Amino acid sequence: MVGTVALDTVRTPFGMAEETLGGSAVYASVAASLFASVGLVGVVGRDFPKQHIDFLRSKGVDLAGLETLDGDTFRWKGYYEYDMNQAHTEDTLLNVLSRFDPRLPPEYRDVKYVFLANTDPEIQMRVYEQISKPRLVMMDTMNFWIENKKDALSRMIEKVDVILTNDAEARQFFDTPSLVKAGKLFLEMGPKAVIIKKGEHGALLFTDGQCFSAPAYPLENLADPTGAGDSFAGGFIGWLARTNDVSARNMRKAVIFGSTIASYNAEDFSLDRLKIITRDDVYNRYMAFQDIASF
Repeated sequence: MVGTVALDTVRTPFGMAEETLGGSAVYASVAASLFASVGLVGVVGRDFPKQHIDFLRSKGVDLAGLETLDGDTFRWKGYYEYDMNQAHTEDTLLNVLSRFDPRLPPEYRDVKYVFLANTDPEIQMRVYEQISKPRLVMMDTMNFWIENKKDALSRMIEKVDVILTNDAEARQFFDTPSLVKAGKLFLEMGPKAVIIKKGEHGALLFTDGQCFSAPAYPLENLADPTGAGDSFAGGFIGWLARTNDVSARNMRKAVIFGSTIASYNAEDFSLDRLKIITRDDVYNRYMAFQDIASF
């Protein structure tokens, strides 16, 4: 898992959490740790609390790839209104993240499953070039890179096996209102699978000649959706790694497992819910998903 490690301050209509553990690599790693062993690649400052290191290790996350640099840890501050699909950023402090140049530990270079979480596509490429023979590489991105580094992003998309975006980003990339058209055009660039997240409306999975539409789990108690997309990604690739099966059929299951873990994540602030759920909890909600979507 390559991405950000952050200290987040988040406000929603249901409460507030200050200086809590966050970041794309963290959410993805904790989610994937429910299924597989995980190595995290990221950077923190000298101010990063030891309790967060201890928590990640307690989840079995290997931290050989986590650098500590002089300076402060990356921070994000934002809020959500009742439409929880839209995060509003109040402040972003890159701090040590602005000097992040990921170098994989030797034991990471032979890994078979890699998630390049949302970051500069040039950084994603540098990581990709350090991996010897991966079985599956998945990447995420965001509107900022589409607007400012589309050429570098396109070169990265051409190399990966799975591209993950949200609906607005997919429409923006191809300047089209149709998610089906965007999914097909992404496939033509080279990936074997495309996942377009639609927040509380589920996700679309495009593979060769097929489109799978997955619902979102209907939540009654929604507290904080921060990290839901990265939790989804971690659950998705964690399931693929656990089963060592990258078929289109197993990817459909992986989408549901990713959605399941993301639904748990949104029930509390930061990682508080993911800290306590078990694999049995995930399997039970997966079965409930089957009942919801069966017809």
